[in-house]
Formats: sequence, C-alpha cells, structure tokens
Amino acid sequence: MRDAAQRDVFLREVDEAVRQDQLEGFMARYGKLLFAVIVIALLAFAGWIYWDHRQTKEREERAEAYVQALDSLQSENLDAAKAKLAPIAAAGASDATVTSARLTLAGIALRQEKKADALKLYAQVAADTKAPQALRDLATVREIGANFDAMKPQDVVDRLKPLAAPGNAWFGVAGEMVGMAYLKQGKQDQAGPLFAAIAKDETVEDGLRSRARQLAAVLGVDAVDDVVDEKGESLIKPAAKATADATAAGE
Repeated sequence: MRDAAQRDVFLREVDEAVRQDQLEGFMARYGKLLFAVIVIALLAFAGWIYWDHRQTKEREERAEAYVQALDSLQSENLDAAKAKLAPIAAAGASDATVTSARLTLAGIALRQEKKADALKLYAQVAADTKAPQALRDLATVREIGANFDAMKPQDVVDRLKPLAAPGNAWFGVAGEMVGMAYLKQGKQDQAGPLFAAIAKDETVEDGLRSRARQLAAVLGVDAVDDVVDEKGESLIKPAAKATADATAAGE
C-alpha cells in the first residue's frame, strides 16, 4: 500500500508539473495577446462609462435650458426663449427634450408670422423616426393645421387619416381637418359620419364636439345620442329631442 501511495503522489506531482509547463507555454505564446485584450476591454468599459456619464449630463443640461426657455416664454420674451432653445434643437439627439425644443421653436415662429420656418421644423419632427411617436404625431397635426388652406385636400386626408380614428389621442383635431378636407372634395357622405363620431366622443374637447355636432346636422347626420332606460326606450320626450336636433343644426 505504501508503494501505491507513493505512486499516487508521484503521478500527482507529474500531472501538476505538466499543467505548469502547459500554462507557462500558453502564457509564453499568448500572454501578450491576452494582456492586450484585457487592456482593450478595460479601456472600452471605461470609455462607455465616460460616454454614458457625458450623455446623462448633456440631457440634464438640455432639460434645464428647456425649462429656462419656458420661463422666458411665460414672460413673453420670445427672443430669449429662442436663444435658449436653438442650441437644444440643434443637438444631434432625438430625445423628448430636443424634439420638444424644435416644436416650441416652431410655435414661436408661427407667433412671429414666420410660417415657412415653422413648417420646416414641424416637418423635421414628423419625419424623425427616432423621435417619440407622440411628439411626431403632434408635429404632423400642427404642421397640417398651420398649412391646411395651402394643401390639397387629398394630401390632408392621406397624412391625417391614421390619426383620425376613434381611440386615437388626436381623433378630434385630426378628424375635424379630415372632415373639412372631405367637404372640399365634395364627399359629404364621408364627412357627415366622421363629424357625428367626433361629436359623440366624450374624450374630445367640448368646443370641438359642438362644432362637429353642428356640421354633422347640416350634413343631415344625427349626432345626438338618445338617452334610454333599461328597456331601451328613449327617455327624451319627442319635443325635447326635436329641440335638441334643432339646436344641433344651428336653427
């Protein structure tokens, strides 16, 4: 047994020596390359940390400048607001702050009767696939609203129809412009039901619903919902309903 134990010890020592020789050979052949890979990886990680920190700092600085610009707007100092917004809008990023700055600059341009500048900014945001979708939709609605009279009705329909659907946040505003475009095309049969749908949508602003109700009535479409009991019978008396219909029609 003593011989067997000695053989085991000897074999382990030989195995360890072989592994040591293999390790030394590996390090002699690949050690410099491995060291270079580790250094490059560490440098890349450090660079990413710096880049991320820089990006965060820049976003914070843009957000602070945007708030200051809004303060200037609130005090009706448009030039000061533009001076703060311009560097933000010129940034290469497409985050919410940068996109909002471009939209705000477009609004200022409209107030200063610089329609071409406003339309250019709205179009830029609307076409920016990296910008938040909600802000792109807002830019589309405002661009077409500012340029509605100069656009072909079909172009208005093509661009706004995706937004002019019940459940969409822009259903009321976009739907109204699509309806007016239909009227320009002589498509009263499409405009009337659209105005009626807007009038019946309780999520739409009251003033817009009122306009839509009147337009629907003029086009011969009932935009007044009946109030019914559990049996499905109308709770509105005929005379009262007639009055409501006359009011909706603007009579």
